[in-house]
Amino acid sequence: MRFVQFLLNGSSRLGVELKEGGDIVDLNAGNKSLPGDMKTFIEQGQQSLQAAKSIVESGQHVVKRENIELLAPITDCDKVICIGMNYKDHCEEQKCPVPVEPIIFSKFSSTLIGPHSDIEYPSETTKSDAMQHVFGYTVAHDVSARDWQMKKNGGQWIIGKSMDGFCPLGPAIVMKEDIEDPHNLRLYCRVNGVTKQDSSTCQIVHKTEDLIAFISRLFTLRSGDVVLTGTPPGVGVFRKPPEFLKKGDVVECEIENIGKLVNKIV
Repeated sequence: MRFVQFLLNGSSRLGVELKEGGDIVDLNAGNKSLPGDMKTFIEQGQQSLQAAKSIVESGQHVVKRENIELLAPITDCDKVICIGMNYKDHCEEQKCPVPVEPIIFSKFSSTLIGPHSDIEYPSETTKSDAMQHVFGYTVAHDVSARDWQMKKNGGQWIIGKSMDGFCPLGPAIVMKEDIEDPHNLRLYCRVNGVTKQDSSTCQIVHKTEDLIAFISRLFTLRSGDVVLTGTPPGVGVFRKPPEFLKKGDVVECEIENIGKLVNKIV
């Protein structure tokens, strides 16, 4: 079956193409309990798949293709994982060696558009109203696998930064109205009670409003998106000699007036 997501009378629905470029079976019209999005449909497994087959086989609930607008076949996915340098001839045209391991990078879910949608040329924005789009501030621990970040995967950062559990966050979001100056707060990182980082957000190069303005020139920021604004000096890999976390270590990350994270390596 050829599954599609589409808009009909302003409603997002799930359907099946009868053939390439053909009319669409409206699955939601055939079974009200079926989800209207592909992500949830896949999550529900065989039961939903069997229901879809039955609707298609019934020959009913067919809508003309010209009456609908196709969306991307799946949206709001958790990850869009891309593999770079994965064609031998593409490596040759760039005079680059063929990678020993897959080179992985990512795209955000906001990059997904329909199969016939226009691709908007990125427009410039200003930072005048950037802070209106900031809800609040929290604390994050940007955990890194430095071997994967610096030595493997062709220099791409995504794996070294994005392994499961690599972004402790919290303990709360403090609304921006309750922080007098977000760029004048002390922040610390301690490992097993020993201070490793001690600095101030006044050292941030690109302030919050500048980051929002820059990022929104390139892709859409959505409600709930989190921006990690950087880390001060003292990280383990650049110490002499380098220091790396090990099982049993307890890491505390704290920002003045916001809160503290306490995470154990297990």
